Amino acid sequence: MPKPLSSLLSLLNARLLAWAALVLCSGQTMASDAAALEKMAHDFLTPALAEALPKDGASPLRAEVVMGSLDARLKLAPCNRVEAHLPKGSRLWGRSRIGLRCVDGPSRWNVFVPVTVKAWGPAWVLKRAVSAGDTLAQEDAEIAEIDWAEQRSGVLAVPERWVGQLAAFPLTPGLALRENMVRAPQAFAPGAQVRVIGEGGGFSISATGRSLTAGLVGETARVKLPGGRVVTGVVRDAQTVEMAL
Repeated sequence: MPKPLSSLLSLLNARLLAWAALVLCSGQTMASDAAALEKMAHDFLTPALAEALPKDGASPLRAEVVMGSLDARLKLAPCNRVEAHLPKGSRLWGRSRIGLRCVDGPSRWNVFVPVTVKAWGPAWVLKRAVSAGDTLAQEDAEIAEIDWAEQRSGVLAVPERWVGQLAAFPLTPGLALRENMVRAPQAFAPGAQVRVIGEGGGFSISATGRSLTAGLVGETARVKLPGGRVVTGVVRDAQTVEMAL
């Protein structure tokens, strides 16, 4: 092989090797940047979780976080300062995301790291099937540990919030009792005669009126008094509506 051609091939091979090394280094840099951004999202998430977890359980919830990854196809411009944030309308509950935005750089960008937040804690879980409209009793459920964040609807953590309530739809064994699964029993129908009571400012009132709406225990109802005034109060039982003064 002529020497000039051999030298040319050697030069080409050297350039190809240098180009391959440059591509490899670029890939490592991109991976390192992505890892740094994902760590920033994780560091932001840790303290934010303390505020996000509900406090109405019998004991503190145990958080478990599954961090996702940035889209590998992203090509982000250099940035002097990146800020982690919770996107508007997002909640650190179940499937969520952490935002990362460039606030100081030649090109502003905003990307998201997917995250799944689990919140383990005790809850009341049904032991038997309950038909729609049946009244729930404490013996229908038992305490078990569940992921509170598995569904958006809140967990009914204490018996006072579900015992005596009606099943909103057919419930199967193993379901943790949540707010959307129960409804208040009807204490009286529209047109029923009820007693309106109220206390405040060192005085109290008691009057009899006629309900304009159905009365559900724990919910509000409208009552028309004899003089024509319409008041709103909370239904306490089949005969009583309590009005705040």
